[in-house]
Amino acid sequence: MTTTHYTGEERSKRIFAIVGASSGNLVEWFDFYVYAFCAIYFAPAFFPSDDPTVQLLNTAGVFAAGFLMRPIGGWLFGRVADKHGRKNSMMIAVLMMCGGSLIIACLPTYASIGAWAPALLLLARLIQGLSVGGEYGTTATYMSEVALRGQRGFFASFQYVTLIGGQLLAVLTVVIMQQFLSTEELRDYGWRIPFVIGAVAAVISLFLRRSLEETTTAESRKDKDAGSISALFRDHKAAFITVLGYTAGGSLIFYTFTTYMQKYLVNTGGMHPKTASYIMTGALFLYMCMQPLFGMLADKIGRRNSMLWFGALGTLCTVPILMTLKTTTNPFMAFVLITLALAIVSFYTSISGLVKAEMFPPQVRALGVGLAYAVANAVFGGSAEYVALNLKNMGMESNFYWYVTVMMAIAFLFSLRLPKQPAYLHEDH
Repeated sequence: MTTTHYTGEERSKRIFAIVGASSGNLVEWFDFYVYAFCAIYFAPAFFPSDDPTVQLLNTAGVFAAGFLMRPIGGWLFGRVADKHGRKNSMMIAVLMMCGGSLIIACLPTYASIGAWAPALLLLARLIQGLSVGGEYGTTATYMSEVALRGQRGFFASFQYVTLIGGQLLAVLTVVIMQQFLSTEELRDYGWRIPFVIGAVAAVISLFLRRSLEETTTAESRKDKDAGSISALFRDHKAAFITVLGYTAGGSLIFYTFTTYMQKYLVNTGGMHPKTASYIMTGALFLYMCMQPLFGMLADKIGRRNSMLWFGALGTLCTVPILMTLKTTTNPFMAFVLITLALAIVSFYTSISGLVKAEMFPPQVRALGVGLAYAVANAVFGGSAEYVALNLKNMGMESNFYWYVTVMMAIAFLFSLRLPKQPAYLHEDH
């Protein structure tokens, strides 16, 4: 079936559903990353120490704890989405993110309540980690199911448009505050402002999501296997392992060329931190804009072919790109190389949710997508920076380049296992 079979009203409904689902995704990632960008200002308020490094390490530890909650969130919200509907799961996820942000925005400092302050900060981050862990799988599944047939790659790509957009908005919010508030004001109360903004935006997203139509059927939700982890591993173990296999490489290379890259340009490339920030902001903006284009390309050449191009180019180009970035002093050249790397990653990210959703039937789809993503993301994506910095510290930085390359080769091999015509969510051409 092609998109010409949809009535104007049906097309409008589905496009609104994409907007509603992706708005929550944007808010989730804005709230999650605001913590990282504001940590330098609020660290002294929660972790009193004479050493700023100790303060930042403590806040980084709390950030990591949020990351480790993702697999639990992937399982919990995947089960809710398959058993009680995608809409309910997405509403609970964004409500929890709102609660986490509101707690942080209103938290008394260590000077006021002592050790309760960092303990409550950790609790808020655990809530947010749980929420964002559940957000990916449910949103990816919902957007894949509601997308117009024949254009599923294009519409599903907006999940990563809003994911990257959330990161960029978090950076932009902090940059704007830095123009109007002094460092003292930012440390005193300014760092709370982005968390208030995130909580308010989450409420708006909640209202948008309330009006969404459910994509699952009552029959699917009442199925005895709905949301069952034992059914997932009993009947769809091969699909789960396949998704885990290419998501491991996909998560690793995504975090290598997004969150870690700014530190790499400064620590390894010797660039000024401001220059590195400008390069990464520009590259991430272009990366965000690339997603719909690569989604459209996948609609033309097929999702399996896109995944194979991703694995092959990632395997061939990672070492040359990172080696050249290590020695280049030209900011424009660095920008071009990072944009090229992100273009390769776009073969995957533009359709990552969709290509996972196509592997599972409706009764375990959100669980299969969410859990596989969250496990691979927490193990390989979340550890990317830690592994890279430790290998650099040991004088073996180039080993990290080969580590990413090997994982990309594995992603290519697992992509070969993708069916040419998926059994679920096919296009009916």
